[in-house]
Amino acid sequence: MARARARLAALTREGLGGLGYQEVETPSLVPAPGMEPHLSPFPTAFVPEGGGAATPLWLITSPEYAMKRLLAEGFERVFQLSRVYRNGECSVTHNPEFTMLEFYRAGTGYDGIMADLERLVERCARAFGAAGEPVTDRGGRRLSLAAPFERLTVQEAFRRHARVDLGACRGDGAALRAAALAAGHGVGPAGEPFDDLFFRVMLDAVEPRLGLDRPTFLTDWPASMAALARLKPDDPRWAERFELYAGGLELANGFSELTDAAEQRARLEEELALRLRLGRPALPLDEPFLAALARMPAAGGVAVGFDRLLMLLTGAPRIADVLLFPAEGFLPP
Repeated sequence: MARARARLAALTREGLGGLGYQEVETPSLVPAPGMEPHLSPFPTAFVPEGGGAATPLWLITSPEYAMKRLLAEGFERVFQLSRVYRNGECSVTHNPEFTMLEFYRAGTGYDGIMADLERLVERCARAFGAAGEPVTDRGGRRLSLAAPFERLTVQEAFRRHARVDLGACRGDGAALRAAALAAGHGVGPAGEPFDDLFFRVMLDAVEPRLGLDRPTFLTDWPASMAALARLKPDDPRWAERFELYAGGLELANGFSELTDAAEQRARLEEELALRLRLGRPALPLDEPFLAALARMPAAGGVAVGFDRLLMLLTGAPRIADVLLFPAEGFLPP
């Protein structure tokens, strides 16, 4: 597995290098981590050796903010294989420390990023596949990783797999609850927020049916679920966000980047308020990132679970199988 990890890293560097991307390194210790309400960053502090007040720091949950600042400084295509850290996450597909491939490209939106990603995945699959074929086996089922991948909007996925007209609900929790009940789905307590209901139906009826024979880009997410993404100009109910699914694995999350600093600040403040309502600790806003957005060009970007991609290519059923030192080695049973 160590050799397989090294091979995939080399293929990634060669593939993205061939597409004009430059590898970069950004800090793992930051004064302002990501604001996602459902992620818990690891806190730490810088303590001056000679004494003095400690400075709060966090381990990154993603290198995203720093990489976008590089776009603002004139870098056009950047990528990074970064170690990232998320507290509390340990499961068949989660480890509290893992490797994230992130790449960002100026002058494009999510369509250009999806095209680059599917070319990279196919390249890696051909190197790992028998006789150079971009095919793998996932759960006893043949999965083709040849580009182009399927593109399916969230609205169509809900209509096809859950029999729910998500667009007609217009972000209203009560409307989605009624539609879910009419389609025979289980729902939570009355008054459950739209986003919670969405993911209840998504995880039960939609996600298990994505990317079974070939990978699926699930595109155009509800605007409330894309705090860092640009909204679709012709229909602002939806954001230019995508996730990539293959063989039962969620592999990637990407979008057309939001470059409006005022709107981005407002969205992050909304996420901070949600964190507080959920009982999670307050986190500072990344002011250098917000300041850089005024200079950032139109761009797209994506975060790819490197370990999950390796699981897919090697047929490993658990993330622990592709890590040399998985967290289960030090966590209590």
